[in-house]
Amino acid sequence: MHERFDGVVQDLSPAGVTSALTRLGHGPREPERHDEAHLSAAEAGLRSAYGVVEEHRRNPLPHLGNLDLSCYDREYAPVSERDDARRRHIGAWPDAVDAAIEALDQVPASVARALIPAAKGLGAGIPAGGDEQGAGGLEADVVTDAIAALGRLVSHLERVAEEGDPDPALGAANLVRLMGDGEAMAVDLGRLAERADAERNRLVAALVDACRRIDPDSSPSALVPQLLADHPTEVADIYAEATDQITEATEFTLEHDLLPDLGGQCMVGPAPASRRWAMAMMSWAAPQEQDAPSWYYVTPPDPSWPEDEQRQWLEVFSRTTLPAITVHEVMPGHYAHGRMLRRTRGDVRRTLFSTAFVEGWAHYGEQLFLEEGFREDDPRFSIGVCIEALVRVTRLAVAIGLHTRAMTMGEAVQRFEADAFLRGPAARAEAHRAGYDPTYGRYTWGKLEILALRDEAMALWGRRYSHRRFHEALLDLGAPPLGLMGRLLDD
Repeated sequence: MHERFDGVVQDLSPAGVTSALTRLGHGPREPERHDEAHLSAAEAGLRSAYGVVEEHRRNPLPHLGNLDLSCYDREYAPVSERDDARRRHIGAWPDAVDAAIEALDQVPASVARALIPAAKGLGAGIPAGGDEQGAGGLEADVVTDAIAALGRLVSHLERVAEEGDPDPALGAANLVRLMGDGEAMAVDLGRLAERADAERNRLVAALVDACRRIDPDSSPSALVPQLLADHPTEVADIYAEATDQITEATEFTLEHDLLPDLGGQCMVGPAPASRRWAMAMMSWAAPQEQDAPSWYYVTPPDPSWPEDEQRQWLEVFSRTTLPAITVHEVMPGHYAHGRMLRRTRGDVRRTLFSTAFVEGWAHYGEQLFLEEGFREDDPRFSIGVCIEALVRVTRLAVAIGLHTRAMTMGEAVQRFEADAFLRGPAARAEAHRAGYDPTYGRYTWGKLEILALRDEAMALWGRRYSHRRFHEALLDLGAPPLGLMGRLLDD
């Protein structure tokens, strides 16, 4: 919807958010029952996030997204149109930053510390240049004002990092609302924690079996570090290997009739500086825009880190784990989902996304590939899927533990080191992400709910069941709230 939103920032000041909340629910009803329920769930989620939990006051991430210029890097329109949108967006920075500083009065210290690098990275989106007209054709005073505004935001976060509340917890009641309202389902944190522990135990058993296929006398604690040490030493080699894996995963998806031929183009490259709070991510060609290449972003290690920490970061993209990451991010994961979204109907399904479904679908794709025998002669793929899944299930356990105050941040770091084979900065980054991304347990939660629904579909459809039928029916709903996925069984 670039014609409406390019170059436009949201008013995320306290007054602006209050005004926006009052407008929710006053639009026309959707003609289809499922779409109306989906729309209502999205509105309930916004009311909880901004009216109850007040994310705009405790979490810088919505404000960083409001300022982010990297959206104009993808080739969705001619360069001149994107440059014009970027100029208008940069010109709106001072007001957006003032609103952010006014709003961000409840930020925990650890959340501020975790997001300062991403805030600084926003400046990379300002075009380089230095002539009288300013950077990238911008007037010099516009550039000066934007850079000064970003400096004010970074300084605000730096003060909060030193003086802010040391407790990042939302509290159990807020976490329940934040997780459940937008998904149109009740959340029992105790039961969800039990499911997380059961899934962790299943994954550990599967990991042990896969490791024994490589070395019957070794254990995961001894073998996994050796496997993770086998990784490209140059970031460019990671991109090359990931590109080859995209081709392999796409061919496997089609050969096993898991999805139709979705076409399109997926590029691989470094994440923009403003988006390096995640290790890997997909930036797809969105459903409402003209078709264009999507980007599979991989976050390189910070060159300012000590050499051993850079090496530890690169272990995330080892030859054992990178194939599972590619399956998750590209095929049949996020990229495939994005292509399917372009085929579904209606603004609700093409615009309003359940993040638990989006991440749950991609995580389900890893499990699906294991079931279908992808690289079945190479136990490293199974090990990689288990390691990635252990990271995701640890996120769920840490989110619940940290935000119910049953776990300290130090214990969260240790949990990632003990259960997910992460070390150093990678373990710290994952633990601190719980502070600003409190629902990041959605990966495992969404996967488990999709698997449960698949079991129902198999039982109900019997011989008429096929993976492709289930997948297409599910994705025809767009990215539905978890509590509404079962509507596909009504048809």
